[in-house]
Amino acid sequence: MLKRTLVFSNPVYLSLRNQQLVLAYKDDPEHTTTVPIEDIGVVVVEHQQVSITLPLLNALTENEVQVVFCNSKGMPSSMLLGFEGNNLQGETLRYQMACGEVLKKQLWKQIVESKIRNQAQLLERVGQDGSCLRPYYSNVKSGDVDNREGIAARLYFQRLFGLDFIRDRALPGVNALLNYGYTILRAAVSRAIVSSGLFPAIGIYHHNRSNAFPLADDIMEPYRPFVDEAVYALLMQGNVELTKDTKAKLIMVLYADTVFENVNRPLSVGLSMTTSSLVKCYAKETSKLSLPSLL
Repeated sequence: MLKRTLVFSNPVYLSLRNQQLVLAYKDDPEHTTTVPIEDIGVVVVEHQQVSITLPLLNALTENEVQVVFCNSKGMPSSMLLGFEGNNLQGETLRYQMACGEVLKKQLWKQIVESKIRNQAQLLERVGQDGSCLRPYYSNVKSGDVDNREGIAARLYFQRLFGLDFIRDRALPGVNALLNYGYTILRAAVSRAIVSSGLFPAIGIYHHNRSNAFPLADDIMEPYRPFVDEAVYALLMQGNVELTKDTKAKLIMVLYADTVFENVNRPLSVGLSMTTSSLVKCYAKETSKLSLPSLL
């Protein structure tokens, strides 16, 4: 079942009753709305005056719901993850920790190829020449030792957003939209990782002592173009500010259609397919990741 994403941008009181999330507005506490916990996939808490009870937080984590908290500027700043993500978590973790460098390099090669292919497909979709990226996804070496990903990214962003565009997290406008979209995507990836019994702190390629989710940064790479497409659409509409409406449209990326060997799945479901295939790669049941393509 496709899970719902709930975003709370107003002062509300959130509690638990009969395995239902209960929403009450602080200016009208007698009027409540309920949502079954089992129907929820992601909760985004944006407003600084949202109150949430501990029983509700426990119920959300027990049901593998990804809870994202935003700072005073409305940007996602932290995530809540449960310790129990999968019945076979111990076995999966042992496989993950035993993964050797050869397999990691092979997996990263697949991820980079998929990401650049999707970037090329997006360029074609918006009327640009996607074939300019073919030399990059056609010649990725094990571990991407010659950084095809980084070289392709610079060319790709200039073709998509203009020759003057610079990808800089500190800049407003398109960069701020990308930041928000990528953060929501990262949260959804983290949920899929934990649900599959994987440990998000053990990455394939990304590694940094201050990064608690390097595996999420690895897995999300082929999915980034889906966020880029949403940001491009907003740009074409003249919407380059991070507002309630643009945030809502970026969150809808989680429901975008993705293709897996001629099978269409919503992006949030596709993430679970990718992380499940990674578990099989770690267990040496297969050597191929299940990665998405743009329609």
